[in-house]
Amino acid sequence: MGEQKIIGIAGNIGAGKTSLVEFLTATYQITPFYEPNDNNPYLADFYKDMKRWAFHSQLYFLASKFKIHQQLEQTPGVVIQDRTIFEDVEIFATALHQTRKINKRDWLTYLSFYDSIRSAIKPPDLMIYLKCSIRTTRKRIKLRGRKMEQDMPLSYLKRLESLYQNWIAQYDKSKLLVIETDRLDYVNDLIDQIELMQSVEALLPKGLARC
Repeated sequence: MGEQKIIGIAGNIGAGKTSLVEFLTATYQITPFYEPNDNNPYLADFYKDMKRWAFHSQLYFLASKFKIHQQLEQTPGVVIQDRTIFEDVEIFATALHQTRKINKRDWLTYLSFYDSIRSAIKPPDLMIYLKCSIRTTRKRIKLRGRKMEQDMPLSYLKRLESLYQNWIAQYDKSKLLVIETDRLDYVNDLIDQIELMQSVEALLPKGLARC
């Protein structure tokens, strides 16, 4: 299957990460790894009471993502990850700490765990960042109808978007491809699909094999 390569898909809630993972998996010989949302036993409680459950939920995500990253590093060929471990810390946990949902003591414990993990894993060979407006994000959240997301405060989404912009502007761990997804339809539009494939193949010329 060739040299092992990791593609990370990053982006705010509703940016289109899962759809992109599914498209690239169907197009190339890629093994997908998805966000462990459905398995997080704290997530429903977190959306009801963020301050009480933020640390528990984020610690679960961090441990789960570390396990997933270990699995994908051991998988031959090209693998793709729906939201990276870096986002859990740099975006979501940071937002919760900034808004005092995670106190200083828990935050330092969390960062210590993250530092140990970061030294033990390798970054993606290609990071694909999906950029879209808050308006589009809110529309997609409403359309996909996940009950626990429907009452998410606008201020929270805006904070996440600001953190994403700052993080991606400083990102230097690997090759980076930024895709604006407000009007891009890589699910149904053939031209968008071809342009996307050309962009990805240009950055991973030796790693991808079409199905």
